[in-house]
Amino acid sequence: MKAIHKILIANRGEIAVRVLRTARKLGIKTVSVYSQVDADSLHVTLADEAWCIGEVELGDTYLNIAKIVAVAKETGCDAIHPGYGFLAENPLFVDACDEAGIIFIGPRSEVMRIMGNKIEARAFVKKINIPMTEGVTGTHEELEKTAHRIGFPVLLKAAAGGGGKGMRIVYEEKELAEAIESTSRQAKAYFGDATVYIEKFIEEPRHIEVQILGDNFGNVIHLFERECSIQRRYQKIIEESPSPTITPEVREKMGAAAVAIGQAIGYNNAGTIEFLVDREMNFYFLEMNTRIQVEHPVTEMVTGIDLVEEQIFVAAGNTLRLKPEDIRQNGHAIECRIYAEDPANNFQPSPGKMTFYKEPEVPGIRIDTGITAGTEIKSSFDPMICKLVVWGKDRHEATLSMLLALDDYIIHGISTNLTYLVKLLQSEAFISNSISTKFCDEHTAALTGAILAEKNEIPPHVPMIGYLMYTLKRNLKTEPVCCQKPSLWETIGYWRNQMTIRLQFEESEITVKVPGYSESHYVFEISGIEYHSSPLAFSPSHIEFTIDHCNYVAWISEDEENQAYVSTGGHIFRLKRHDILAESVFASGFDTHGHDSNHVTSPMPGKVIRIHVKAGDQVKKGETLLIIEAMKMENLILSPRDAVVKSINVAVNERVESSTALVEFEDLKI
Repeated sequence: MKAIHKILIANRGEIAVRVLRTARKLGIKTVSVYSQVDADSLHVTLADEAWCIGEVELGDTYLNIAKIVAVAKETGCDAIHPGYGFLAENPLFVDACDEAGIIFIGPRSEVMRIMGNKIEARAFVKKINIPMTEGVTGTHEELEKTAHRIGFPVLLKAAAGGGGKGMRIVYEEKELAEAIESTSRQAKAYFGDATVYIEKFIEEPRHIEVQILGDNFGNVIHLFERECSIQRRYQKIIEESPSPTITPEVREKMGAAAVAIGQAIGYNNAGTIEFLVDREMNFYFLEMNTRIQVEHPVTEMVTGIDLVEEQIFVAAGNTLRLKPEDIRQNGHAIECRIYAEDPANNFQPSPGKMTFYKEPEVPGIRIDTGITAGTEIKSSFDPMICKLVVWGKDRHEATLSMLLALDDYIIHGISTNLTYLVKLLQSEAFISNSISTKFCDEHTAALTGAILAEKNEIPPHVPMIGYLMYTLKRNLKTEPVCCQKPSLWETIGYWRNQMTIRLQFEESEITVKVPGYSESHYVFEISGIEYHSSPLAFSPSHIEFTIDHCNYVAWISEDEENQAYVSTGGHIFRLKRHDILAESVFASGFDTHGHDSNHVTSPMPGKVIRIHVKAGDQVKKGETLLIIEAMKMENLILSPRDAVVKSINVAVNERVESSTALVEFEDLKI
């Protein structure tokens, strides 16, 4: 058997960690590369060696072929694993590895060139009679003129795209020109190729993909399918295997079609053939991903096969060791992608420093992540925190396991989609499998509304008392009166010296009276009602307590400005004691309720990619001022009011922070 001895992982985050762990299992030495902004990431510390290859910009780091190959040569690596994204589907990277005498753990560059370009891939697959949707190609002008031939709505796509980037549905012809320009710009930014094309958009389709494996000797097999229909912004957030949608007959036909494509192209590693399935169970070729997929763990959970191990085995020059008759789907697996984002705000990314991070402690789950509790979620990269995967005997059991795991996953300091995923899995549409790729578009408003309604049903005194008891108990333990023997009143509590605490609760300010407290008994008066409470268990981030004989649990953390995050009842509440000073003068003096309408700032750190206005322009409320690229998204910065642009304080390609004043206004002259 041929073997690989040392691998460089040309990626970051959870997929880099995923490859590292399989390499370690196989006794293979590993090298990680990282940018300076990623120095605290898990893939840096887990590898046998870690090399910094630049500061922040992707072109200088994870997209720099010359640097990565040079590090591989210098460290004596005989192979490079590209993970997914970045250079994973770049044929020039494969060519560079071949020229350096380094094994690329993936398919041949010729395969990548054909299948990596969606236009060429469609032309290739059409020759072998695999069904696909109608499409048109050409220049921007030709696309505008010919799109009506296939009828609206149409799907505009980047020819070199992948990962849900560079895609947009266009419902009316008048929207087409602007959509082409925007999608082309995204395509150039993400993939280095501005080419776009149009294909017919199938209403309410299912997105189902088939995992394949091939070797260098003409052998290709499939490892069944994954259902990936639940997506936002064309990016999957929940994946399942097996698909609860297709019949055994359709499963067999799709598997055969995927293998036929792989054999025709001479595919020689792990890859995925993606299909759209309509209401009548007709399937259409969508694209091929010539790499390991984000959602590959669900296939591993139901087949028991380590796909990264098979990638390495085949890349070393061995014959595929798996036979079709040996592969079975066992049980049901579900993967949820945990993102730093706000579903209630159009899934706006939420980078930043977490104040608390606790992974679920549920038996039988799998967590693929590249972060630790101290890792900052960077605005430079995709906002995915981790992939949470569960297995059950059937879909119902897997769903219950996932709900338990999500409920036990606590993240503070940034917005996440954890509660959104819970509500999604509990929805009748998911339970009955009445889903499509439009699920999030159609259901998000209802789901986020239900989340808010459920949060509002939790009595406010519960998180308030949990937080206050936590801080009072912590202070009793950590701040005793030095060198003094406690008085009687200190021992039993300050029953004769009633405290009054001003408390910020969400957007409101509440006055809470504390008639008395001791180590084991607290009395709180909130809005004229008295509550008796006792702590049951206490730790630096957790408290279990009673309120009038009812039991509660809360997870609590605080940031540097003493803003507290309290998780209880499946929701997070923001609180702050105004009688506790912030850690800095800046924090103490910062007015969170103020708003300066003469300055516009970015919602997050990012890079300016386009400016729509200039000094002296009159703008209306809601008009686009500029575009900030952050976390793989284009964010439109809109005018908060009617005004005159006094100055533009940034330039295209400039990196900005969330505190940067981008545009300065002055009032309209009447």
